[in-house]
Amino acid sequence: MVLLTFNVMNIESETRNGSQITDMERLEITIANTKSVLRILDIHEVKASFFIEISIVEKLKNLLKAISAQGHEIAFYNKNSSASQIEETKKSMEEFLDKQIRGIRQKEFKISENDLKLMGFNYISNIDHADILFPFKRLKRDSEISEENGISIVPESISPYSQLPYNDFVFQTLPMKYYQNMVFETLKNDDFVLVYLDVWQFTDVKKYQFKVPFYRRYNCGKKMEDKLEDFLAWINEKELATSRMKDYIF
Repeated sequence: MVLLTFNVMNIESETRNGSQITDMERLEITIANTKSVLRILDIHEVKASFFIEISIVEKLKNLLKAISAQGHEIAFYNKNSSASQIEETKKSMEEFLDKQIRGIRQKEFKISENDLKLMGFNYISNIDHADILFPFKRLKRDSEISEENGISIVPESISPYSQLPYNDFVFQTLPMKYYQNMVFETLKNDDFVLVYLDVWQFTDVKKYQFKVPFYRRYNCGKKMEDKLEDFLAWINEKELATSRMKDYIF
């Protein structure tokens, strides 16, 4: 099973040559990128899970409605929000969408499993920091979904052969043929592969003069769209099963 997920958050990079990008413009870039992803998913008839950064949820109501209307899962991404902010936003969005929000993803700043369970979350999908050296730091792996305090903990997927994680950085940099082989071989060994991408990766960083490290500029923008197209076409060609996270877990 391939669990395809997207982190929806504004690009935070500074700009070059004194150019200015307002918070509203950053939000518009996020919306445009997410709509590009939705278009590609629709073409290939693949459903995914979208983890929306909590601080911008209220500003993306129309986008969230579109994501949900196309049959994708809405979940939360906790960047640095407090427990009370998460709980308030969850209640507001569940009322707006008339759907339960089951999942949350965290990285550096983490709320306890017990607190998240009390808020009504059913699963946590925590991720680690990804940079140019990150793939060489992960030598141990646990691909099993566990349960703590009544909430499911979904681990990051890591190839048992290359030891590379299936994070945004690896997808962006690896040749697609190698990445496809990695997924195919992993599925022979594990029940699922959890892939996550950031919607900012679909940004034309040159157009907006963002200061992005060279290893992060590679394959950004339209090239990321092409890679996602190729990946989904391959998934369909190989008849690999895909699922929203909430459906797979429950």
